Amino acid sequence: MSDASLLSPERPSERPSAGPAAPPSAADLLDFVRRTAADAELIASLPLDPEGRTWLRLDGPGGSEAWLIAWPPGTGTGWHDHGGSHGAFVTAAGELNEQSLAVRLPTEGWKTLELAEGVDRERRLSAGLGRAFGAHHVHEVINPSPERHAVSVHAYYPPLPLMRRYSRTGQVLRLEQVERPQEWE
Repeated sequence: MSDASLLSPERPSERPSAGPAAPPSAADLLDFVRRTAADAELIASLPLDPEGRTWLRLDGPGGSEAWLIAWPPGTGTGWHDHGGSHGAFVTAAGELNEQSLAVRLPTEGWKTLELAEGVDRERRLSAGLGRAFGAHHVHEVINPSPERHAVSVHAYYPPLPLMRRYSRTGQVLRLEQVERPQEWE
């Protein structure tokens, strides 16, 4: 008798299940936004408004929220976070500057914080460059060009439950507003 005859056929209940797909990691989102930013036809299809940002919602991987955004010259987001979602973004055309904080802020119970010296980070992200970030990331993104639009691709998981908006004067950060998805869709 061969060893193979000792094996019983696999029954459906004994098959390993695929189970639900794992949620996308920040690295998965970065891969997605990089591939999407390289799609020249998609990037060119986004209408450019000389006054304000324009955007197109995209299907992100694994149930993530994704956006293609056009930035007129000199426009920016202001300081904000992503309500506990992790994410990634890549500049597809032009250049963006990102100012961020290298510190984890409390999510509740404060209106004004004094930031320590040395927590500021700055990145210049030309076309093809981007970054992934964790759930507690606070930043502002700006198109520094006085005459040229920039375009970027963003993805977040879980889909944004809210965004907290901040103002900043020197080292003082102040919570100004909490926005819900229905306010920006």
